[in-house]
Amino acid sequence: MDKEYLVRVCLAVYRVTEIFPGKEPLKFDIREKANQILADLLLFKNQKNPEMVEKKRILGNIEVLNGYFEIAKAQRWVDERNFFVLRREYDKIKKEISSIKKKKNPDSSDVALNDLTNERYKKILEILRQKERVQVWEFKKIFPQVSKRTLRRNLDYLIRQGLVQRVGDRNDTYYKLGRTG
Repeated sequence: MDKEYLVRVCLAVYRVTEIFPGKEPLKFDIREKANQILADLLLFKNQKNPEMVEKKRILGNIEVLNGYFEIAKAQRWVDERNFFVLRREYDKIKKEISSIKKKKNPDSSDVALNDLTNERYKKILEILRQKERVQVWEFKKIFPQVSKRTLRRNLDYLIRQGLVQRVGDRNDTYYKLGRTG
């Protein structure tokens, strides 16, 4: 699924909808949905961890677009073979997106809750219990093999879980245990 292919599919939507009556709202709804899918797919394709872009949103938008095609087909503004071709292309995209499995990556900001068993998370929480407040550079000394960016992602995950709180900003930022930590 390369960028050129994705753009061609979106352009095909524009060509087919060009035949619709001038100010028909469905024409613009279909184009907008095709644009959303294209944008999400380009982001999805360029991610190191594709699961960062919501797979469900892409698949849902394709379903909505297929529904729009059904409505337009019923209006008989365009030969129904055009919709068949568009649906076939979007089904290919849908199949490829669906086949991508989510990776278990503790450094990702999209880690499952049960990954708190990860040793780094346990160690971060243990350090915060002992010291009360810690800055990223202090964690970096404890985890020299881990980048500051990854440590921040780990801390962000713990913040979203309510286990850690971020206080301050920029160089004065420190972390402490959250209400549930």
